[in-house]
Amino acid sequence: MADALAIETSALRKTYDGPPGMDALRGLDLRVPAGSIFGFLGRYGAGKTTTIKVLLGMTRPTSGRAQVFGLPCDASDASVSIRRRSGFVSDEKELYGSLTVEEMIGFTAGFFPRWRKDLEQRYLRSFDLPADRKVKALSRGTRTKLALLLAFCRGAELLVLDEPTSGLDPAMTEEVLQTLVSHVAQGGTTVFFSSHQIADVEQIADQVAIVDRGQAIVAGGLDDLRDQYRRVQMVFDADAPEAAFRTAGVKRVVRKGRTLTILTSGNADAIVSEAGALSPRSIDVNHVSLKEIFLETVAAED
Repeated sequence: MADALAIETSALRKTYDGPPGMDALRGLDLRVPAGSIFGFLGRYGAGKTTTIKVLLGMTRPTSGRAQVFGLPCDASDASVSIRRRSGFVSDEKELYGSLTVEEMIGFTAGFFPRWRKDLEQRYLRSFDLPADRKVKALSRGTRTKLALLLAFCRGAELLVLDEPTSGLDPAMTEEVLQTLVSHVAQGGTTVFFSSHQIADVEQIADQVAIVDRGQAIVAGGLDDLRDQYRRVQMVFDADAPEAAFRTAGVKRVVRKGRTLTILTSGNADAIVSEAGALSPRSIDVNHVSLKEIFLETVAAED
């Protein structure tokens, strides 16, 4: 089904023991379409890793609902099924350092009846992985490629990637991103791609959520977000006036000297019409990038 969801959360909360303010998730709502590359974007500490832990059954939510493949993540039997059908690559690329690449692959393959030997051979070649070298002797980038191979070849319906390009040089980052796109195109796998690297997300994602302080503050198709968001900038003869706009869609208003800047998530024409009553010298309306949407919306939460 076109509207099938690989991941869905509703009012998801996770509170850790400690002083007030230890809410890692504060009512997180997510809808991840099956077959999409979903960019989960946020600052460090925004709640991205906690979300992944809940989805994979590594921690239980305090309240709310989380489902993967329609299965409840906080039910033991369902959680086992979710992990069997998923591949996870952590930021730390946790692998057995004393094993060789070949041994690591063989060890992992033994746990997965649907292991794809054809993909194993393909990625061994394309990633140029040294089969006889010990994992602990691999560079960070090569460990990343090995971790991706292990995730790809298990026949996973869902790949969950936590900062997969962290610490990689630009050439290695490009290789990893293009491999993800190619793998999804060939197999229809869903990718849930957690990152704070805006350019990486913008390059490959078709769906995006920006999370801050445990809540999704922006979510939708990347092309739709680019179409919806605008920056309206007005310049005045004297200092910009204080203004409160009634039109829906105003996300942030910034006064600086003679300039008044409005970030909108819709109704840009109506907002421009309303702004005209302030008698600005000029009004400019421009599209904004994902980076600008991220910086403006996250700043608005501070």
